[in-house]
Amino acid sequence: RFDPALLNGALAISRMAMEKQCTYLIFEEDLIRPEVADLSLGLQDPDIKVKAQTLKTIILLMLNGEQLGSLLMKVIQYVVPNDDKPLKKLLYLYLEAVEKRGPDGNLLPEMILICNMIRNDLNHPNEFVRGSALRFLSRIKEKDILEPLVSSLKVNLEHRQSYVRRNAVLAIYNTYRLFEELIPDGPELIREFIDSENDVSAKRNSFVMLCNTDQERAVSYLLSIIDQLESFGDIIQLVMLELIRKVCRQDPFQKSRFLRAVFNLQSSASNSVAFECAGTLVSLSSSQTAVKTAVHVYCQLLSSHSDNNVKLIVIDKLADLQQKHSDVLKSLIMDFIRGMSSPNLDIKMKILELVLLLISPSNIEEVIVVLKKEILKVPTSDGEGAAEYRQALVQAIHSCVLRFPDIAGTVVDTLIDFISDADARSSSDVVVFVREVVETFPRLREGILTKVVEYFPAIKVAKVFRVAMWILSEYSHTPEEVDSAFAAIKSSLGTLPFLEVDASTPSPDSTAVAGAARSSPAVLSDGTYASQ
Repeated sequence: RFDPALLNGALAISRMAMEKQCTYLIFEEDLIRPEVADLSLGLQDPDIKVKAQTLKTIILLMLNGEQLGSLLMKVIQYVVPNDDKPLKKLLYLYLEAVEKRGPDGNLLPEMILICNMIRNDLNHPNEFVRGSALRFLSRIKEKDILEPLVSSLKVNLEHRQSYVRRNAVLAIYNTYRLFEELIPDGPELIREFIDSENDVSAKRNSFVMLCNTDQERAVSYLLSIIDQLESFGDIIQLVMLELIRKVCRQDPFQKSRFLRAVFNLQSSASNSVAFECAGTLVSLSSSQTAVKTAVHVYCQLLSSHSDNNVKLIVIDKLADLQQKHSDVLKSLIMDFIRGMSSPNLDIKMKILELVLLLISPSNIEEVIVVLKKEILKVPTSDGEGAAEYRQALVQAIHSCVLRFPDIAGTVVDTLIDFISDADARSSSDVVVFVREVVETFPRLREGILTKVVEYFPAIKVAKVFRVAMWILSEYSHTPEEVDSAFAAIKSSLGTLPFLEVDASTPSPDSTAVAGAARSSPAVLSDGTYASQ
């Protein structure tokens, strides 16, 4: 007869097998599997170093799929009684990896001995032994192990060492999160603890627990210390900023309660806090003051931070702001255009793309000055990305001239110097730009023709030659311009003849005479023709 309870039990066991906990992974490709008997002898060895090495091997084997549950009793018998601190740490790593339940889904009987060991370690006079036990309890999900140890966890909240207290908070948080009924007063206990705690890490762990288990208590605590928020450590400031964003998303009417505190945090010495603060400001308020403050923070990170990955993330944030607050960024364009001084090509290119989106009549002159200086700083040698960056700058200036034609006269003299560049891409872009300027602005033709004539002999790219010759032939109107253009073209061609004649090669005339002489018939003395 079908038994639903039996089926549900089987499914539960199967689900537990599939969801086997894994708190860490170590892959060892060249691991050699010793015999179980050899591992057992290693655990029984009186030498602590041999025990530790054997336990390491067992841990690696289990993490790589080996079933060594039969050694659990040996570990309890020969490793648990030792007080060696490194061996104790290895023991807790082993206990994280070992299977704690039997095939029937029930806790192994050996775990009773383990619980007794953990209880003793939670009351050990050495704080690092207590800390190791508490860290272990903050990772496991076995209710039968956690239940008898709850009272010891609470006692460790009052330990004199902050290392013990911060790990006790994590163990209590793990217990309450998984099995709330084991410690129902957990949030209340932690709320009282955080008021009297001075250690930053312990405070941060406590606040994280309150945020995730009792948000109302977390907000209450945040409001009680909001005026002193700047004096807290950066690790707790980051968590508080995260809570502020979360609360304001849930209830937008709460923004006014936190906005001033966030403004005060934007001047934090921690780059992480400043970055998160800028993002929080923009999420809380769309006012120009908030956006300007966020942009100033991003620009400061862009100029001061040494990590290129951070700079790329900051540029992406500025690009996001450009979509919603382009008017504000246009007024601050000179603040982040300084980031183009970075030696990283990706950063330069992304800032250049952003600048092109933000140019306006009010800032175009300042932007062009920066772009002209930047293109002159690009090395003429074929450095890494130099040609690509130079081409991007030429195209950017070209784009600016198309949108604001009045600045053409200020940039053409700078760009025309690159008409003789050996790189085909940048020199081609320059000569095309010059051709458009000559056509569009007649007042600039005389000066441009003079420059083209000057640089014509130094041109190295065929396409540039063709366009330059077209410019000279199309726009040289006065006799002086025609003469100078013709002289430049003639000097570039060189002296006649263009084909060098080799002295050892016979001339066409002598070859023809010799050929005619060879082809005429020979007449003998008797008047007959000789055969050739």
